[in-house]
Amino acid sequence: MQKIITNHLKIVVLTLTLLSLFSCSKEDIGDLSDTLFVRHKGADMPAYIYGNGADKIFLIILHGGPGGVGLNYRGGTIKSEIEKTCAVVYFDQRGSGMSQGSYSENGISVDIMAEDVLALVKVIKHKYGSDSRFFLMGHSWGGTLGTATLLKDQDTFKGWIEVDGAHDPKGMYFEYIANFKRVASEQIDAENNVNYWNGVNNLVNNVNTTLYSEKDFFRMNREAFEAEEKLDDDGVTNREDDDSSIFFNYNFLTALWSRSRTLSILTNQGLWENVSYTNRLSEITIPSLVLWGRYDMVVPPKFGQDAFDNLGSSVKKLVFFEKSGHGPMYSEGDQFADEVIEFITMNK
Repeated sequence: MQKIITNHLKIVVLTLTLLSLFSCSKEDIGDLSDTLFVRHKGADMPAYIYGNGADKIFLIILHGGPGGVGLNYRGGTIKSEIEKTCAVVYFDQRGSGMSQGSYSENGISVDIMAEDVLALVKVIKHKYGSDSRFFLMGHSWGGTLGTATLLKDQDTFKGWIEVDGAHDPKGMYFEYIANFKRVASEQIDAENNVNYWNGVNNLVNNVNTTLYSEKDFFRMNREAFEAEEKLDDDGVTNREDDDSSIFFNYNFLTALWSRSRTLSILTNQGLWENVSYTNRLSEITIPSLVLWGRYDMVVPPKFGQDAFDNLGSSVKKLVFFEKSGHGPMYSEGDQFADEVIEFITMNK
């Protein structure tokens, strides 16, 4: 009997030793260059993970769009500096990039896509360990999706970084009008591209100023990107330096079709006419960092101040990038990386 008990103890010790070895190897993950796939509600979505995984800190980036591309953000100081601090997750959202699916139009919504982000967290924990820690960053449309995700489950994340984010899609229509008029006046006074900015004034004087118009919304949205190019030309902002690796990873025809379809579906659901999270930002209490281009014409800087003022976080910071439009991660990359790294280091 004693021999049988001893053998059982040896088996138990051996089992625990093996489990310990496997656990250690899982913890010591080092530098990462990995691709995971999230399968959720009829969609298969890739997440490309690069960077320092030693501390198992993951920064999930939610791209713009709707219908953008995850790896579009793997450039500049996000790649060269932030990936040294943590593992960065470049996620192709449902109906975006190289994601796949056999779902109907009802299979795309802000709510479902927020669930996708939480499913991604579970997949990462399953592979790298339940002690993994997460920060969430949303840029542009990613600010809508990130806010919706946090309102479902903010306890999953150590911190929230909103970068020129559209947490208030409904408010953008009328703010476009006000922001175009303000910037046009400034630039005409500075004698910068006067003919162009007079044309901008003419555009906003001929849109519906009392009711939302989808046609006018997208006219102003397209003009916002053109306006940022003019600001670059005149040296008001730094030209964006985007050296992302997207060109080597994507079928552009597939990505373009996905972007058009996803944007159309969410627009038809009333994204730009009815959706606003401003009045719920007080529910978000985790540490928050708000980063905004002072000359963002796509999601005007008013929304950066609104985010900071309304977030319920006791630890929060607002930074305006004085030489940036909608992409401060590319136009003022060094400062951008410094702010993100400091935030992660302080709150991890």
